Amino acid sequence: MERIHTVGKRKSAVARLYMTEGKGNIIINGRKMEVHFPTMKHQYTVLQPLKLLGVENRFDIMVNVHGGGLTGQAEAVRHAISKALIDVFGYESEERKKLKEAGFLTRDSRVVERKKYGQPKARKQYQFSKR
Repeated sequence: MERIHTVGKRKSAVARLYMTEGKGNIIINGRKMEVHFPTMKHQYTVLQPLKLLGVENRFDIMVNVHGGGLTGQAEAVRHAISKALIDVFGYESEERKKLKEAGFLTRDSRVVERKKYGQPKARKQYQFSKR
């Protein structure tokens, strides 16, 4: 298997992923995954597609991720891993159906709505005074 390159996105986070056959090492921005994502929640998010298909220790993954916060970055990495697994197993495979049903292949396009002038937040408005 050659090196697979994919891109995953979430909010303003962008993850560029390189995957090869290996022992299950995950390097994010030059550091181990446990260092970049210290919380178990984010580590679980990153590993979800691999655990779903049962291939945790089959691929070495190197990711460059920037932008956004930790949650957005973790979900961007999950999106990139899912797309890379499709490249490995094929577009018409059972693995793709599992990833699709779990919602890992859909780019979550929700972003923060911009603040409007004359209002304290995007949708919140100042209290109306009748008199």
